[in-house]
Formats: sequence, C-alpha cells, structure tokens
Amino acid sequence: MSLLDIFNDDAFSLTSLTATINNQPYKPGRISSLGIFIESGINTTSAMVESKNGELHLLPTSQRGAPALQARGGKRQVRSFVIPHIPYDSTILADEVRNVRAFGSESALEGVRTVVNQRLGDMNANHEVTLEHLRLGALKGQILDSDGSSVIYDLFHEFGVTQQTHTYKFSDATTDVRIQCVKLRRKVDDALGAQPYTGLRGFCGADFYDALVAHDYVKDAYHRYQDSALLRNDPKGGFNFGDIFWEEYRGQVDGIPFIPSNEAYVIPEGTGIFRTWFAPADFVETVNTIGLPRYAKQRVMDFDKGVQIHTQSNPLPICLKPRAVIRCKMS
Repeated sequence: MSLLDIFNDDAFSLTSLTATINNQPYKPGRISSLGIFIESGINTTSAMVESKNGELHLLPTSQRGAPALQARGGKRQVRSFVIPHIPYDSTILADEVRNVRAFGSESALEGVRTVVNQRLGDMNANHEVTLEHLRLGALKGQILDSDGSSVIYDLFHEFGVTQQTHTYKFSDATTDVRIQCVKLRRKVDDALGAQPYTGLRGFCGADFYDALVAHDYVKDAYHRYQDSALLRNDPKGGFNFGDIFWEEYRGQVDGIPFIPSNEAYVIPEGTGIFRTWFAPADFVETVNTIGLPRYAKQRVMDFDKGVQIHTQSNPLPICLKPRAVIRCKMS
C-alpha cells in the first residue's frame, strides 16, 4: 500500500488541518502582537458597512424577506466590502514522506504528520505577515495588496473623509515637541468625538524615530525630568513623550518599509475602532459557517506523486474612524 494512503486518515481532514494551522506558533508582527484589532468571524463573503460622519458600522445579516435594519437620523450611507481572498498552496512530493517516521517511533503516520505540520508552519508564517501588512494598511487608511502599490480599499475615498496630518519640525532646535504632541492629540479628540480611548501610540519610520529621539527638546526634557539614560542608549523598545508612546516600526516587504522612514502614524488605543473580519473559506463544508482566521486542506495528486496542501485566509482589517489615525511628517 502506498504511504500516501495515510492522507486518507482523519488526521489530514479539513477539520484537523484547519485546527493545526490556526494553532501554529505566532510569528513576529508588531500590530498583531499588540492586539489592536478586534477579531471576529462572519458567515458571508462580503461585509455590509454603514457609515455616518466618517464612522463605520458592520450591519447584521438577516433572512430574505425579513424587515431591514432602519437607519435613523443624519446622513448615512451603506456600502458592501468584498472580503479579500488569499489562497496559498504548497506541494509535498512523495519522496518527502516515503519511509518517513518520527524519531523514536515506529509510526509512519506520526512522521508524515510532522512533515505536514512543518510545511503548514511555514505557510502560516506567510499568512501572518500578510495579515500584518493588511492591518497596517487599515491603520494608514489605504489597504494595499502584496505588491505594496495596488490599492484594495482606500478608506478615505470610500467614506468621503480626508486624512489628518501633523508635521514635526525636527530641523528646528527650538521646536516645542511637547506642544506639537498636544496639538496632535486634539486632532485625535476631534475625530473621536465623545468616544474615550486609553492612550496614543506612534508607529515611526526609522528616520522619524531617530529625529524625535535626537531632538534637543526631547533630550533636555528627559535629562531634567526623566531617565536620561534611556535616550543615551538605543531606546529600541520605545518611550513615552507628550502622552504618546513612540516606537520604531520595522516591518517591510522586499526591502520596502511598511511605514516610510520619514513618517509616523499615531493611533488611539482602547477604542475598538480597529476590527478584522474573517469570512468562511470557499469550500462546500464551510458555506454559511462563521469564518476562521485560516483554513487548510489537502488532496493526493494524480498517480500518487505527492499531496497538495491548500491554505487560505479571508480577512478584512478595517478602521472604523480613519480620521482618528494621524499621519505625521517631519521637516
């Protein structure tokens, strides 16, 4: 019997493989690790989103013919967002699993499962960094595809609002950086209205972060009132200044940084305005089910040459109040 017959075992079913890839160890991704985005699954492949004054709301689904949700007061608009579909395949050839068994075990099934799990781990890492890239795009207001230039959704265009910006004149040694932070916070307050938040966090490009750390006003403030040793060394873990926690963001794809080196993005934390919705996979088994972060499935190739591992994710990260994220520039 071919060793590939093992793949008919329940250990390699849609349910088992999907559970495995969703339990893979987390790979580095600063945005995801902070838990900024609230995750939830939906049972459709598109999300109906209602907006009022630049704020977005996810609308509930209902049975056909049932009364529709009534929008009340103010000028509201409803839009449909198709959830991005991200498939990713890999092939495990017969030679990779033939005569394979786990160390110290006589079980071929266990050995093959190890090979498959290792491959799923590699594939999961790429799904994680892709989700990180999409989420950062949602923070910036423009969700980009993997090439870094093709726009999937421009949230400012979609909802008819403009991006707020703030410029820090680091080239001027007399710039009061604290006052600039206060002015930036007021822009966030204006965008959020009465909605509370727990704090502000700035994700900086390398040049912006270095200029902030090196500015005379910042260095003098830390020397006089705080731990001056922090800025004498490399504050790679980030630091608080002007009631904003500043940190350098280092993510990049093909050498292109997720955040331009001379920019920063300041976001409000603890608001719930950052969401990620997951749609179900395009399998018969998953129709009308609540979406999961990732799915995995396998099939034996023709003539038992190997197996094809198929994974997919269907995420839509979104910011419900795009104007509350401030794009910072330096001069």
